[in-house]
Amino acid sequence: MAATDQIPPARPRLHRGLRVLGTLLITLSAITPASSVFIIAPGVIGQAGTGAFLAFVVAGVVGVFMAFVYAELASAYPLSGGEYAIVARTLGRLPGFVVLGLFMVTQLLIIAVIALGVGIYLSVLFPGLPAQTVAAVTTLAATALAVFDIKLNAWVTGTFLAIEMLALVVVSALGFLNPQRSLADLVAHPVVAGADGTIVAASVGVIGAATAVAIFSYNGYGAAVYLGEEIQDARRGMARTILWALGITVASELIPVTAVLLGAPSLTGLFGAGNMMEYFVTARAGSAVNDVISLAIALAILNAVLAIVLVTARMVFSTGRDGTWPSPVSRALAAIHPRFGSPWIATLATGAIGAAFCYADERFLLVVTATTIIAIYAALCLSTIIGRRNGSTAHAAYRMPLFPVAPILALAAIGYVVYRNLLDPEVGRPSLYTTAGIGVVSAGYYLLVLRRRPGRWDLQGPDD
Repeated sequence: MAATDQIPPARPRLHRGLRVLGTLLITLSAITPASSVFIIAPGVIGQAGTGAFLAFVVAGVVGVFMAFVYAELASAYPLSGGEYAIVARTLGRLPGFVVLGLFMVTQLLIIAVIALGVGIYLSVLFPGLPAQTVAAVTTLAATALAVFDIKLNAWVTGTFLAIEMLALVVVSALGFLNPQRSLADLVAHPVVAGADGTIVAASVGVIGAATAVAIFSYNGYGAAVYLGEEIQDARRGMARTILWALGITVASELIPVTAVLLGAPSLTGLFGAGNMMEYFVTARAGSAVNDVISLAIALAILNAVLAIVLVTARMVFSTGRDGTWPSPVSRALAAIHPRFGSPWIATLATGAIGAAFCYADERFLLVVTATTIIAIYAALCLSTIIGRRNGSTAHAAYRMPLFPVAPILALAAIGYVVYRNLLDPEVGRPSLYTTAGIGVVSAGYYLLVLRRRPGRWDLQGPDD
């Protein structure tokens, strides 16, 4: 046998063309603060009234805990596999594969959940648009763009992100320049809509339940880790990217939400509006400004779909490189475009599946995606604790302060969120059962297929 025949083939490797700024732009676009303010925040306000301010503040504190967890783990393993690659290397392959199953399902479905919002805001300008078809076309357009070079996509997402942030600045100005109540009222005397349409005091329990939703409005700062193999000096830059992403997200969501609560002409009108943000903007600036803001939010959602396709495709690429699927499928998903340096087949597959799910029942999408992140957060918190004990994260370039305060408090918050979901028979409880079911199926695939296969599950990273 010739010597060259003994040289193993090079692992598929993404191009390191990103710096911290480009990574931050894509990460913030995946979080999409404007979409959170216009889509998730009204749900929090409907649940907790002006207590939504406290809910978002407490959620921001929980976000800090989880950002510390993500920053430490991602600086140790800045891999395109993201959470599953981290958990598999700290807790073991079985827990890692369960996390992969949870995230694979969630990420593919969340593309459709976000894309469906485009039709909602475009319908303000173009009534009668078929929401599902608009969402599918949006997903396919974003997928086509995601195949190109990652640096180009960083600039595209950055441009759309600037438009998104400008819309939030306008909303904030509309509230702060003409306040109808004080910040002290939001803190000391939170109120919520009563059963008979009156305004009543918001209880601690109601605000706590709303906090569980507000936590997820900040979610997404950990998406930076998926780009870890395309960042220069990833181990050092990863923690900065995640912490900056959280800080900017909290500010860009908390400030406009506070402005709406302070500046709404009537709390009764705000709480009873079918579209709270449309009511607020129209009441303060007129329908023309509302039309412009609606178009900006539609662009923000398109931007979010692009960013989520980008990061999800990296995870799908990693599953191919790790040999998760039958050999022909794994090789295809691990393919790198010779010119753009992107995981192009994984990207196309991600977009196609996301577009197909745009035609699924919306309640199905909500139930499947609502609580999977809870299990993943819990696994990451345990990874930081056990990783310190077994030395698997000893090489991390970032160490969180006051360890293990952050992961323990985050686990306590996760426990509370699970409790609140168990009390919800409509979405929360079915979602928890669905999450458990996905975990069982994932564990079964690993134990019955991957572990028995020659070579088993071969966790890989870039050659460098």
